[in-house]
Amino acid sequence: NAPERGFSFYGNGRLDMRMDRRQSLDAYHILNTYPVSELTRILREYGEEPRARRIALAIDSERRRKKLETTAELARLVSRVLGSRGRTHPATKTFQALRIAVNQELDHLARFLEDGYELLLSQGRMVVISFHSLEDRLVKSAFRKWSRSCICPPKTLTCRCGWSAKAKLLTAKPLRPSDKETALNPRARSAKLRAAERL
Repeated sequence: NAPERGFSFYGNGRLDMRMDRRQSLDAYHILNTYPVSELTRILREYGEEPRARRIALAIDSERRRKKLETTAELARLVSRVLGSRGRTHPATKTFQALRIAVNQELDHLARFLEDGYELLLSQGRMVVISFHSLEDRLVKSAFRKWSRSCICPPKTLTCRCGWSAKAKLLTAKPLRPSDKETALNPRARSAKLRAAERL
């Protein structure tokens, strides 16, 4: 809701995307200094963007001419490269990837899951809402690992790991918002809620 923070392609603002403004790394620095190979990796891994290299090459070509400075410039560039994608803005995955890279979101989430579990008392519950598949995959993986009674490789005939379940799943499948909820709050449409209880 604050275009000047640089999180959105709606409106126009500086390419920032920092959740913590005390940190030095921002989207401007990534876009204007990272090599094409690293830009491609970020877009592919964090945005799950199949045309990551094409976008990275276009960014490189543009910044040789003039540094990218605003969200509107980046959104136009990605739209030029990808064309229209129906209802979803072409730059959605690019903006997601940059935001995740700037804020190291997946590293923070992984740390939160491990530290958060240790803070739970017996029968304490952890409830996590994720908003894209990368986050949900991390949460699902952690919860499944905690709820398994053996973590030996699949082809192991006899369990040797000595692992015992640390938690039970409270949601076999993630809970999704109802049509009514998404009508009231469109941002909730991609939300997935998972819950686990410490044993």
